[in-house]
Amino acid sequence: MAASDPRHEQDAAPAAGGEARKPSLLRTVQAVAWGFFGVRKNSAYEEDIRRLTPLHVVAVGLVAVVLLVLGLVALVKFVVAP
Repeated sequence: MAASDPRHEQDAAPAAGGEARKPSLLRTVQAVAWGFFGVRKNSAYEEDIRRLTPLHVVAVGLVAVVLLVLGLVALVKFVVAP
């Protein structure tokens, strides 16, 4: 494939702000955790918008909700158990 292949130019194009989008699992988990907590600096929020993909955020959010519900159910069973 030649260097001028348009498919590679699209992959190498930087996201808004001049930085390439590099999603990471840890960064996504941190962003979702801060979202659950409800406290986030505006600058960090804007950086997350540039770097994270919506699909990853939704997937990690759904997993976090399931873990939260399972944790609450386990806590209630532990407290109510004789």
